[in-house]
Amino acid sequence: MSTPASFETAPTASSMPDWYPDLLASVTGKVRAGRSKAIAAANQEMLHSYLAIGRDILERQSLEGWGARIVDRLSVDLKRQFPEATGFSPRNLKYMRAFAETWPTEAIVQAPLAQLPWYHHLALIHKLNDPETRLWYAAAAVENGWSRNVMAHHIETKLHERSGRAITNFKATLPPSDSDLAQQSFKDPYVFDFVSMTGKRNERELEGQLVVHVEKFLLELGQGFAFVGRQVRLTIGADEFFADLLFYNFKLRCFVVVELKATAFKPEYLGQINMYMSAVDDLLGHADDEPTIGLLLCKTKNNVVAEYSLRGFSKPIGIAEWESAIVASLPEEFAATLPSISEIEAELSQDFSQGDSVN
Repeated sequence: MSTPASFETAPTASSMPDWYPDLLASVTGKVRAGRSKAIAAANQEMLHSYLAIGRDILERQSLEGWGARIVDRLSVDLKRQFPEATGFSPRNLKYMRAFAETWPTEAIVQAPLAQLPWYHHLALIHKLNDPETRLWYAAAAVENGWSRNVMAHHIETKLHERSGRAITNFKATLPPSDSDLAQQSFKDPYVFDFVSMTGKRNERELEGQLVVHVEKFLLELGQGFAFVGRQVRLTIGADEFFADLLFYNFKLRCFVVVELKATAFKPEYLGQINMYMSAVDDLLGHADDEPTIGLLLCKTKNNVVAEYSLRGFSKPIGIAEWESAIVASLPEEFAATLPSISEIEAELSQDFSQGDSVN
């Protein structure tokens, strides 16, 4: 009589000893770390290979003076030699040549350049001419985990010229270990290129659009911001007040109150946001949270007036401008994801009243 078929089954999770979850977590972490290192190593090897190929093409072309026909022939022969490989199209071979023109050999082996994927490098080459600026965006892309499209968007909106430029009192109100990080977390101006303001110059209209497009708003605010609520109710004594927008920043470990103004900066705006910050500290803050930071966004400001107005305030506050940019100036692949004017107008007709408070 033949032996009946049987299938091996894993022991049940409940039969495992108490220490098994720790073992599983440890092994899982090592597998993930190993895979990440393997991917990073493969990417670096590919970049070295592309750099070497680009240098061969560049040097031979400079010596012999030949043109694009040689690159086309080289592409065909490489595909025959390595039929299973990709990346040897004439266009990509020309990119390799441009890659070799852009970076000296010693530069590419250094982080963060070696950590970026190939298509990030193409964006850096095509959109920027200054090596130092390229390095700035490369480092920011690695630190913040930007996709190529996000990095291209930040290049188009000149993030490197805006980061850390807000007028603040952080040095006087925050510990040295926190003030630099806080300063770099705020910019001036903020670019809200996904909104379309009407002639009313209404703060509530701007606020509504920012909430509708909160993902793009968070992209402009920067790394570490999480949206908490809009028109957050703060009950102080018998009175109620409403903060325009409330965020939590996980890098700074604190709440951030954002007040929007569709007009020029006025010193009296600081008293309002200062009160909101105090209320958030008392009503919403946890004992482990750092003090709440305020960000006052105005359509325009006199920098000297803003600096004088901040003197004497004991709470950390930043003052910056906001502006709208033309969507057409964005990279094509990113602009395609932004709403059209008709879509924005349709969204403005919706009733935002349900989002006017936080439960």
